Amino acid sequence: CCVADPEWASYTLGVFVCQSCSGLHRNIAQISKVKSILLDPWSSSEVEFMDSVGNNAAKAKYEQIVPAFFYCPTHKDCTLLREQWIRAKYERKEFMCVEKQEPYSAGYREGFLWKRGRDNGQYLSRKFILSEREGVLKYFNKHDAREPKAIMKINTVNATFQPTKIGTAHGLQITYLKDNSTRNIFVYHEDGKEMVDWFNGIRAARFHYLQVAFPGASQSDLLPKLTRNYIKEGYMEKTGPKDAYARGEVFIGSKENSYTVLPGLPANTQGYHWQFGITIVTPDRRFLLTCETEGDQKDWVAALQTVMNRPMLPQEYA
Repeated sequence: CCVADPEWASYTLGVFVCQSCSGLHRNIAQISKVKSILLDPWSSSEVEFMDSVGNNAAKAKYEQIVPAFFYCPTHKDCTLLREQWIRAKYERKEFMCVEKQEPYSAGYREGFLWKRGRDNGQYLSRKFILSEREGVLKYFNKHDAREPKAIMKINTVNATFQPTKIGTAHGLQITYLKDNSTRNIFVYHEDGKEMVDWFNGIRAARFHYLQVAFPGASQSDLLPKLTRNYIKEGYMEKTGPKDAYARGEVFIGSKENSYTVLPGLPANTQGYHWQFGITIVTPDRRFLLTCETEGDQKDWVAALQTVMNRPMLPQEYA
């Protein structure tokens, strides 16, 4: 998981791991037995075995054929992604046998996920179909329905695990565009492998779509675009027009296209409870927001500047 100076080790696999991952290795105790390299006693044969294997040799053995699109988690990722990576690698040996990668690499996936209702917040079982050939992810409101409730085009879909927000360790937030407006659905499955297979299935479909859409792009250019975590998420206070059909989102373009963000609000601005203002300037209008603390204000300004410092893509001009 890329943590520096790990202080634990699996003495049956011959790899060093961090304390957090050592707990996940304990879940596959029939394969991986762990102990502290500082606090536990070690026999000379165990030390010799660790010396004969090590992380690089284990990686060469257990990661022979990791698909380019498969998400390799780090210590910053949620427990589910790290645990399923460990299980896929050592327990199921998915990266030593291509046939075992069928669930997420076949280009088609069908199954049932628990989806949160938009109005009541209740989770209900819904049929989902991911079709790379059609370029869509869709779900159905009834198990026998012929027409899908929603069709999400692969070219706009994003998926990110949000366990805290959704309230389950397996919670996935799927974002997509509908009529140029951002929509979100929240789903989970009791089986962690099932949920991570859906996630990597979406990444596979996105990867193959982007390879066709951008034939000149290198693999390293495409991989960061498969799924993205949010740069920043949180609450700000906003006032605005009292229309019933607010868009609910602001397009953030680049500074070359006259987008800027300024700390503070114009003089004589009223109607806010929080003190720390932000003004987002777009070619069409200014958006006035306030943050609860000065720290929040600085973080939001920095996050918005990160986006504005990026050149816009041709499809974003459209």
